[in-house]
Amino acid sequence: MQAAFVPQDPDYDSRVRASFAAQAMMTTLHAEIADLAPGRVDIDFPHQDGFTQQHGFTHAGVIATVMDSACGYAAFSLMPDDAAVLTVEYKINLIRPAQSHRYRASGHVVKSGRTLTICQGSTYPIDEPDEPIAIMTGTLMAIRDARIQH
Repeated sequence: MQAAFVPQDPDYDSRVRASFAAQAMMTTLHAEIADLAPGRVDIDFPHQDGFTQQHGFTHAGVIATVMDSACGYAAFSLMPDDAAVLTVEYKINLIRPAQSHRYRASGHVVKSGRTLTICQGSTYPIDEPDEPIAIMTGTLMAIRDARIQH
């Protein structure tokens, strides 16, 4: 069972959504936040022929990119309002080919610390939530550097 988290910033929702909207990559992938709560983010995105690999499956790089954002924004939702978020590392397991019309990448916080946050993520076809395509473990860092803030 996932822990209940209390955000440090009461305005976390609008801060996360504004940061997400500033990501050109998420716009390019037609990704959108489907659900957002303290320590948890779901991002939906469609299959696009321009982002497939040689067999016509959605490319693993796309799956990893959106899942990284889901984990990143899950972590960001718990950070103070003066922090930015950067991925330090992640590990992804690709479980099966991505061959659906629409996907959901979910990220949730496992442990939130002052500087580092550990998250888990998964991506699955929107109509098959019990059939993951990939899973991820990631470490995200709170950055307090004005040069990185938006």
